[in-house]
Amino acid sequence: MTITFAELTTMRVGGPVGRLEVARSTQHAIEVLHDADRTGEPLLVMGGGSNLVVGDVGWDGTVVRMESAELAIDGELVTAAAGVEWDHLVRTVLAEGLAGVEALSGIPGSVGGTPVQNVGAYGTLTSDVLESLSVYDRTTGEVARWTPERCGFGSHRQSVFKHSDRWVVLDVTYRLRRGGQSAPVTFPAVAERLSIEVGGTAAPADVREAVLEQRRARKMVLDADDHDTWSVGSFFLNPVLAEVPDRAAACPHQPDAQGTKLHAAWLIQHAGFGPGYGTEWGNGTVALSTRHTLALTNRGGATTADVLKFAAHIRDGVQAMFDVALTPECHLVNCSF
Repeated sequence: MTITFAELTTMRVGGPVGRLEVARSTQHAIEVLHDADRTGEPLLVMGGGSNLVVGDVGWDGTVVRMESAELAIDGELVTAAAGVEWDHLVRTVLAEGLAGVEALSGIPGSVGGTPVQNVGAYGTLTSDVLESLSVYDRTTGEVARWTPERCGFGSHRQSVFKHSDRWVVLDVTYRLRRGGQSAPVTFPAVAERLSIEVGGTAAPADVREAVLEQRRARKMVLDADDHDTWSVGSFFLNPVLAEVPDRAAACPHQPDAQGTKLHAAWLIQHAGFGPGYGTEWGNGTVALSTRHTLALTNRGGATTADVLKFAAHIRDGVQAMFDVALTPECHLVNCSF
């Protein structure tokens, strides 16, 4: 029976998988990676499929799906294999009295993806709590322990892993802290839900629930029955520019290591694409989320070609209005727009 990427990804699009290997342990992952590279077989490594869009042609090679479940807590250090579901880790550490990742509650995907994207939300970044990680080098066949400094963090959502498939994350160690208070809550909407001032703290479990309420309100918690969640989350990166065009001067912005970071959601909305846009465009299978403009959603029956045609339509509209080129935040494989 043929397996497709539509079955393996949260966007629910994509063609057939050549051969699927499910790595249920870190050692098994190393063996599969080594064997595939030794034979020269095309290799694609994936986790939960929450940041992946594969072409309708699929992948004619081996797909390694990381599902290793090893998780260990040693004092304030938490080490998890790449295949551990991210929100399972958050729930586990909170139950153990550890704080530091409560603002990252509800994010889909697996542990291995967190340093790739320097995953962040509601004022917390992976790099804030990252202690070290084990990395498999596909060129040398060796496993090394990396510190955060080797990961190439800095500019928005960037790392060395995003620009090369040489390195595969095997496990990640986070340094959290014990105590009854969360990290400072810096996101105004979350602080308001907690009835605290921005910069204040609260019980980590309460912060988690406030974050989940915020994400549910924006349809950013996966629900198989809700097409607003059939997406890769934010499809486009917040653009980082050395110089902001005059036409985009009114866009909300923050400083970034590489220049100025603009808000993609604002650019999309003010280019004429509001929440829910797309149901009457094209064949109606792809549209923006009904709650916000960052997610391109599969309304049922979409193909990868449908998604990319719609993405190009949004990109071109923003470019025409603001002279800013949006680029995808998700990983595109065997497809482009």
